[in-house]
Amino acid sequence: MTLEILTHPSLQPIRHGFFTRKGGASSGLFSGLNCGRGSTDQRDMVAINRARVAEALGVGPDRLATVHQTHSAQVVTLTEGDDLEAVAMTEADAIVSTIPGIAIAVLTADCQPILFADPEAGVIAAAHAGWKGALDGILQETVAAMKAAGATDIRAVIGPCISQRAYEVGEDFMDRFLTEDDGHARFFAGGPNGRPMFDLPGFGLSVLRDLGVEAEWTRHCTYSDPDRFFSYRRSTHEGAADYGRLISAITL
Repeated sequence: MTLEILTHPSLQPIRHGFFTRKGGASSGLFSGLNCGRGSTDQRDMVAINRARVAEALGVGPDRLATVHQTHSAQVVTLTEGDDLEAVAMTEADAIVSTIPGIAIAVLTADCQPILFADPEAGVIAAAHAGWKGALDGILQETVAAMKAAGATDIRAVIGPCISQRAYEVGEDFMDRFLTEDDGHARFFAGGPNGRPMFDLPGFGLSVLRDLGVEAEWTRHCTYSDPDRFFSYRRSTHEGAADYGRLISAITL
């Protein structure tokens, strides 16, 4: 099966892709393109999957840069000569790059994968933004790091993530957002079980646009489309022992 790669006109002509689970070598729970080294999938299958992603983006398998994601607001800016295996061990949730020939990527399974670009300045970024990272400032820090690298006209696209209709949360979760800003109430709606439903991509878009970034969402829900996307929450509801990780990547 061939890879399925979602792209968006806002990021063109920069080569990029939000990869679905289709076209991978993994099987079982991870059937398809599981790119998560932190999963319990076979390491050689994950390596094959990541190599296929690198090839699709026109870079070598050793030129696909990721970080050790921890739901933080930490950003890594790549420099010439960086050891990408060492970068992969660095705790961070976004990568900024101005270096041609390196693809930067984040892994998700319901959280927001966000790809950024300023094509004229030659600055790109990839960020992993779950609710905690988004609330703690990962998007602000990513934009700041891009500007420090020379970006002035930044575009961003939020890829497949969990949508509001599938994201039931607790009152304490909602209170964390309202304590930060009572205007955040607009990102919550009443759910069928009487609990709040959180609009994660709506929150991400609002933060990005407030930063002056031209931002869009691909409008794909990871929870609701098991044939195309891995989902942490869906796997939890199904009682699965683990789950695959989607990859989203961009390169100059």
